[in-house]
Amino acid sequence: MNQLVSGPWQRAARGAGLLGDDGSVAATIFAEMSALAARTGAINLGQGFPDEDGPAEVLEAAVRSIHDGVNQYSPGMGAPVLREAIAEHQARFYGLSVDPDREVLVTAGATEAIAATMLALVENGDEVVTFEPFYDSYGATIALAGGIHRTVPLRAPGFEPDLDELRAAVTDRTRVILVNDPHNPTGAAFGRETLETIVELAHEHDAIIVTDEVYEHLTFDKPHIPIATLSGARDRTVTISSGGKTFNTTGWKIGWLVAPHELVTAITAVKQFLTYVNGAPFQPAIAAGLRMPDSFFTEAAATLAAKRDLLSGGLERAGFDVFDAHGSYFVVADAAPLGYPDAVAFCRELPLMAGVVAVPISAFCGPVLKDEAASLVRFAYCKRVDVLERAAAQLARLG
Repeated sequence: MNQLVSGPWQRAARGAGLLGDDGSVAATIFAEMSALAARTGAINLGQGFPDEDGPAEVLEAAVRSIHDGVNQYSPGMGAPVLREAIAEHQARFYGLSVDPDREVLVTAGATEAIAATMLALVENGDEVVTFEPFYDSYGATIALAGGIHRTVPLRAPGFEPDLDELRAAVTDRTRVILVNDPHNPTGAAFGRETLETIVELAHEHDAIIVTDEVYEHLTFDKPHIPIATLSGARDRTVTISSGGKTFNTTGWKIGWLVAPHELVTAITAVKQFLTYVNGAPFQPAIAAGLRMPDSFFTEAAATLAAKRDLLSGGLERAGFDVFDAHGSYFVVADAAPLGYPDAVAFCRELPLMAGVVAVPISAFCGPVLKDEAASLVRFAYCKRVDVLERAAAQLARLG
């Protein structure tokens, strides 16, 4: 059987840890922890999905679309109503002028946008720089594109990169600088100096910037700064986002990217052979969401910030060292003060000790940070208040 699983994509998948030596799909820590939550009845703070529905206006728009017959293939670039809403959104929130017909592509979530972008822009042997820890799909899609993954560490407590390490990582071999801001899993929101350094390095080494901004409206304490708004960035930046996190509709998988026309064309050439199109009735619904009043977006961020504070307080009372989260769904805590230097072992025991599931940060790390982050744990706070209150009370048993 091993001889059958020997094509270049399969070899890349094995190298990225996606396949075992026997050709089977490699189990991830996320799947393991979710199965553990289901088996033990523990509160699942490991997976980053909300347990509440999104705004009624958005849900009702999807129902209307279904009843109105919007149930077949959408246009290849995405439904015009959504592309126009995305362009309006970029102008409304960031002052960016975007052509909805030439510079916007709707995708099957941000994950497909990232995969299509890597496959379109990265050639065999090209280097792609990301921060570490990194969302797990980054390493996989870089490997599948034949790229070489270079990382810049984000270290506790602030999780901002050392700019000298960033400058050393980006070279003339760098094709793409892939930035996740706000950042999963650390909750960091990068400062202007970091972002301006990325733009400077992209110009110096003729690299493309790809930004994953799915948590753009879920930031606290710091404003979100899209890289595309910085001087000199617009013409070499692919901005990726989605409606799933903002509108609590992660299962709809409606994402998009905004980029100069020539980059959109190259990415579309790949995307059309991945999903082709997806989620026709959900696209007008996400368009309705993007056109909601400013108050919706500010209240969504404020609600999530309160949930962050609730869970962070519970973790502190339990004895963790807890790091500030400025955005996203996640907070990072150190289990070492509780006597657990190995977060993987800790997360496997936590459901039995406290009835809570979390994931180790090492699952998001390559060799650079694997040891340094060995005791760090990611908890998701995108859950109902009563669930977080119960989790905080159960975690207090550890104190």
